[in-house]
Amino acid sequence: MTNRLRIALLCALLGLPCTAHAQAALRLEGSCEKLIVNGQDLSASCSDVLMNAVNRNRTSFDFSAKDGQTISFSGNGAQQEATEETDPLQPINLVMVGKDGTPTLAIGACRFSAPEPGRTAITCEASTADGRAFAGTFVTAAKAAEKGAPGAPAR
Repeated sequence: MTNRLRIALLCALLGLPCTAHAQAALRLEGSCEKLIVNGQDLSASCSDVLMNAVNRNRTSFDFSAKDGQTISFSGNGAQQEATEETDPLQPINLVMVGKDGTPTLAIGACRFSAPEPGRTAITCEASTADGRAFAGTFVTAAKAAEKGAPGAPAR
């Protein structure tokens, strides 16, 4: 399944307007269960919003703390893997700390459940060559798309 199709399905399940262009961003609300930035545990101050963006071939999962610190896990969306036995897996090769953070090479992955009604979890982990650790776990409740009148856009 392509990233565009996954984003469109996620939009429909969360009741969000969305188009399958080269650029798309989703604002997910839920609860952040874990946030580790440069080995520092910021879980207690993790925001209840996660951004998932697709820009050309790059996919990113952007976590933030209530004090404004951010961490973005980014990877080539074309490398996304999935089998019938596992949830989708997005390989990560960059992390960016802060809004204007310098991209830092890191190896890891983000796993997320296929969009379906109910609990949807996004879990990212990556580490740099010098051993700095980054991690985030975010849970959101996906809803079934509302059915409207024929020809009416889904809400």
